[in-house]
Formats: sequence, structure tokens, C-alpha cells
Amino acid sequence: MLMTYRQKASAVALSALLITGVQSVQANDHDHSHDHDHAHDHDHDHSHDSDIYAGYFDDEQVKARPLSDWEGDWQSVYPYLEDGTLDEVFAYKASEGDKTAEEYKAYYETGYQTDVNRIVIDGQNVTFHEDGEQRTGEYQYDGYEILTYEAGNRGVRFIFELEEASDDLPQYIQFSDHSIYPTDASHFHLYWGDGREALLEEVTNWPTYYPSALDGDEIVDEMLAH
Repeated sequence: MLMTYRQKASAVALSALLITGVQSVQANDHDHSHDHDHAHDHDHDHSHDSDIYAGYFDDEQVKARPLSDWEGDWQSVYPYLEDGTLDEVFAYKASEGDKTAEEYKAYYETGYQTDVNRIVIDGQNVTFHEDGEQRTGEYQYDGYEILTYEAGNRGVRFIFELEEASDDLPQYIQFSDHSIYPTDASHFHLYWGDGREALLEEVTNWPTYYPSALDGDEIVDEMLAH
């Protein structure tokens, strides 16, 4: 029998603390001062200057976003980390950064870890697929929060709240895809939990999702390109 959402959230949080190991990130959305290669937005409908691309922007540039920006069928990249598909990405990072490929893999294992291997977003409905079962809830927009990281750059979390409380679903989900205004996402990091403010402090575990239509090699290509 599956654990309830709250039981599993507590277990995942403890696990993340135990395997954090190589990271020293403290106040960021997997801080762009380390070598995570997503310090940019993915907006294909607006021009953007190098400051926005690097994560620096003015508050007035941030716009509300509908859940439809993330509509679609999404898969977790965590299984591709576990089976070695993403090793090419970690080797590339090692060639450009200050950690070994093994250290990068350990870091991203903490970041990508999740039992939710698939998420489907249709209208206001978000369906979480986990261990062969699925749970669906209706989520409504609850604003955004601008976060400032120790490195000086910033990011935006777009927040949605569960319409009807449930023990089996997170009360809040928060999207980070490095965009600051409406645009279709090409991938995203998702934070979920029952405390809106507490969730903003989560910086070690950021389950990451790419379109389910992509295979592992295509996801590697996407990551290397960005």
C-alpha cells in the first residue's frame, strides 16, 4: 500500500538531507553560481537581453503565468540518471567545471530524486504518476515569488494551490523553468509540499521534467545544448 503524500514527503526530505554530501548550496533555487547550466529562460516569444539570460532582471519584467505554460505530458529525468544515460552530461560538466563527473552525478542525484516519474497537466488538472498509481488535483494560480540567491542573481517561482485539500496531493506546487513571463516551457523543475513559505526554502531537491515524447538521448542533447 502506498504511503500518504505527507508520509512520503517526510521520507524524501530526510533522504535528501542524508545524501546531500557534495553540495554547499544555501539560499538559492539550486543556485546558479554553481555549475547548473540553466541560468537562463526559455522564452521563445519574447526578445531578452543578456542580463535576463543570466538570471538578472527587474521586478517589473516578471509577469503572471497560467498553468497552461506547463501543459502536457512530462517525464522525470531521474530514471535516466539512475541507468547511466545522463553520464555524458556529467562528464561534460566535469570537463568545464570544478568537480569530477562522479561528484556531479552525486549532486544531481539529490536534486533530481523523486518517485513521481510522470506528470500530466491538462487545463487546471495536475496528475501525479507514482509507483503505477495516479492522483489528480485541480490547482489554481497563487502568484509568484522572486528569490534572490547568494550569488546575486535571481529566480522566480510560479505558485499554484490545490483547490480542495487532500492527504494524497501537495497543497502547493511551484514551477521554476528560468522564464519570467508567459511562454511554453521546454522543461521545468517542480517543488511541491504543504507549506507555501517553507517550500520556497527548498534548495536541495528539484525534480526535473522533460516532455515524455523525448527519449533519453534526446534529453541528453537538450541538456548539453543548454
